[in-house]
Amino acid sequence: MLIPFAAALLLATTANAQTQAPQATKVESKYDYKAAFNPVFYNNTGSVYRSASGKPGHQYWQNAANYDIKVSLNDQTHEVKGNVKISYTNNSPDQMDFIWLQLEQNLFNPESIGQAVVPLSNSRYGSSGNEFQGGYKISNVKEHSGNEVKYSIIDTRMRIELPKTLAANGGKVEFSMDFSYIVPAEGADRTGILKTSNGDIYAIAQWYPKVTVYDDVNGWNNLPYTGPGEFYLEYGDFNVEITAPANHIVVMGGELLNPQEVWTKEQLERLNKAKNSDKTVLIRSESEVTNPNSRPQKSTLTWKYRLNNTRDVAWASSKAFIIDAAQINLPSGKKSLAMSAYPKESNGGNAWERSTEYTKASIEYYSKKWMEYPYPVAINVASNVGGMEYPAIVFCGSRARGSSLWGVTDHEFGHIWFPMIVGSNERLYAWMDEGFNTFINDLSTEVFNKGEYHRPRGNRNAMTRMIMNPGLEPVMTTPQGMKERNIGILAYYKPGYAMRILRDEVIGPERFDAAFRKYVDYWAYKHPTPEDFFRVIENETGENLNWFWRSWILNNWQLDQAIDKVEYVDSDPAKGAFISISNLEKMPMPVVIEATTESGKKVRHKLPVQVWENNSTWRFRMNTTEKLSSVKIDPDNVYPDIRPENNVWNTK
Repeated sequence: MLIPFAAALLLATTANAQTQAPQATKVESKYDYKAAFNPVFYNNTGSVYRSASGKPGHQYWQNAANYDIKVSLNDQTHEVKGNVKISYTNNSPDQMDFIWLQLEQNLFNPESIGQAVVPLSNSRYGSSGNEFQGGYKISNVKEHSGNEVKYSIIDTRMRIELPKTLAANGGKVEFSMDFSYIVPAEGADRTGILKTSNGDIYAIAQWYPKVTVYDDVNGWNNLPYTGPGEFYLEYGDFNVEITAPANHIVVMGGELLNPQEVWTKEQLERLNKAKNSDKTVLIRSESEVTNPNSRPQKSTLTWKYRLNNTRDVAWASSKAFIIDAAQINLPSGKKSLAMSAYPKESNGGNAWERSTEYTKASIEYYSKKWMEYPYPVAINVASNVGGMEYPAIVFCGSRARGSSLWGVTDHEFGHIWFPMIVGSNERLYAWMDEGFNTFINDLSTEVFNKGEYHRPRGNRNAMTRMIMNPGLEPVMTTPQGMKERNIGILAYYKPGYAMRILRDEVIGPERFDAAFRKYVDYWAYKHPTPEDFFRVIENETGENLNWFWRSWILNNWQLDQAIDKVEYVDSDPAKGAFISISNLEKMPMPVVIEATTESGKKVRHKLPVQVWENNSTWRFRMNTTEKLSSVKIDPDNVYPDIRPENNVWNTK
């Protein structure tokens, strides 16, 4: 999901700038090296399920759920109605007497917890007092034998009582149910209906009852869905049949099994051409949208899709869709298909006609950098959802164009790696999803089309006032536990900034990128925790980073490095200079210092973070041979120092 940068930019424009003050105000140090470098960090030792090295343990397990779903869309009543059959495998060492499911559409029931806690106004996830009568109607809940089973529904959760105990270590059970709901026009910015001149666009997500994750950390992860926290899902195979009006085109993240039945002959020929074209090929043009002959002449059509080894599926449907596509070239030599679906209002003027180009470029970059894209298609849908990701399909704002369309497209498809491939718990740890993605988006944008949309924002530490605000919650706070105005900072920008500074300034790009790739490889299609991530990075790079995780993730600590004094060795500039520095806030970081001599020569010195391991002040020798005109901490303006005025010493 994308949080617009507007709020961050507003704060960044008023952030502290590096200035040269004649004399900085003396600040009493808050730094405690015993707390920052306390060797007791991890809450858990390694186990057979999760290794102390951060890898899955040799007895790691996770459960699986396969889905067969058949639904219809009524574009007059906006109803989705059908049946889901769930085949569940219990790979845990525990027997089960019941199973929990998530009913995320129940968020839109006026009596839901989510509706009760949403602010009166200005919330991305809805508005208090909404009169929309949403939520599921569920019936015919049966086991495989056809017998009805007992169940109860509590808000967005459903508990099914199993007729007999489900065995551990591979026990299987099947059950099914009928369900229906009315699609909300504004669905917490994750699903919805966009009205266009040629018809409604349905962006359909959180649309079927799904099994809750049972893991070795929390057992059943059945926190209610209230809007801010996203999703945590088991992996499995999906077979989906969607019946819609024949004048609609239905796109789903998955392999289309019956293309001859749902595309016209000409459209199918164009689609096959696109599968072997690096340039975007129009499948259905704007002029054809209003031509009845651009769709098969029937009342309804059933679109049959399949997607394997995935945690979710989503789809979109409309008679207003312009469709285009191009091939995606993957490192192994395999190919996937980039496709875009958008209305005429989104076409032209450096807007959605470039969506497929952006999709292709984004996925090709991440496939080379981290891990190969796993799905047969990648579909970008223009909708009234500002930006939301699902396996092989994303929803982006229909009005986006230029750099904003590139940004949201790249962000949402970056989510294929986090959390679609690396299946972290978004409901608890948004930063492992949004923060990692914000980090990789930064790298992708730097190289896209030779930097077409790469716009350095000046000093990287221009965001200091925003991300180092002492009133923020820690990054390791659930999204539900954050003030809504802070979610963009704490889930996206601060952890994204943290990963970039860890990569560029603490570890180094080559070593960090190799470790990050290992993290993706170890936890692909599995469920890592924050500690698993911390351990992988430390074990792969050989660095003890508990001071970093404490500062950036577990606590809301600030950084303040200061120059205390500059003296010449034996009062002789030719012998060099002694520089005294202090760490005044709770966060330790490496120190980069640049001295400028009277002749204009610049000399740099970098101190490792370990100088703060048992000190709050440090004195070192700068090898210079003439008088100094100035000395500056962080000359490249990359560290988020809250008091830059004490970073500078000069002869005046």
